[in-house]
Amino acid sequence: MLGSEAEADDAVQEAWLKVSVADTAAVENMSGWLTTVVARVCLDMLRSRKSRREDLVDEAPASEEHAKDPETETLVADSVGVALMIVLDRLDPAERIALVLHDMFGLSFDEIAPIVGRSSEAARQLASRARRRVHGAPAEHRTGERKIAEAFLTALRAGDVEALVAVLDPDVSVTGNGIQEVRGARNWAKNAVYFTKLAQSVHMALVDGKAALIFAPNGKLERALVFTEIAGDKIRRVEIVTDLTNADIAVF
Repeated sequence: MLGSEAEADDAVQEAWLKVSVADTAAVENMSGWLTTVVARVCLDMLRSRKSRREDLVDEAPASEEHAKDPETETLVADSVGVALMIVLDRLDPAERIALVLHDMFGLSFDEIAPIVGRSSEAARQLASRARRRVHGAPAEHRTGERKIAEAFLTALRAGDVEALVAVLDPDVSVTGNGIQEVRGARNWAKNAVYFTKLAQSVHMALVDGKAALIFAPNGKLERALVFTEIAGDKIRRVEIVTDLTNADIAVF
């Protein structure tokens, strides 16, 4: 629900403090009650985070107890799915809670409704709207674009210039990020392979409905290569985007 190991620790501790002073004599379903308590804590934290416009993954540890090495943070991000966490972070807090509790934990909308402060039907609509934003366009309409993006990413990670050239239009145009336009498949491919090591933090996604590769080291979104034009099985136009504040990003 939070996408942050440190914040998850904080949420559990805060929930424990609430539970330890509560009267549980009348609680019939302890598991469900605890889930409700923790979910409400998470909802409050997400709302607070949204108001402060915090980043998705911990920017800096709040204490030595929460300090994590980069490898650990990478494993945490990868275990959840970086692209998914980036999309979840774009959701309204109530949408996010409703989606996670229903789709990942199997809670009914009757159980979710009081947590998010909505009716059961409204909670269902929250989850449905969130689901559409997470999954984006139907997969069958994106099969070709996905294969091309996947082939490009595989070649980039391998540092294979010829494999990159194979998926690029001979006169491919690359713009954005304040750089001078680069034209030509081989010209760009030769430059791209210098970023082979960084490509391990690259993931496939849809950005404003276009196939793209997002660069998110440790789950922190930094930039995207958006394939703005694909013709047949070749990439013809690419835009490097660094300001993704208002971009619509979906799991690809």
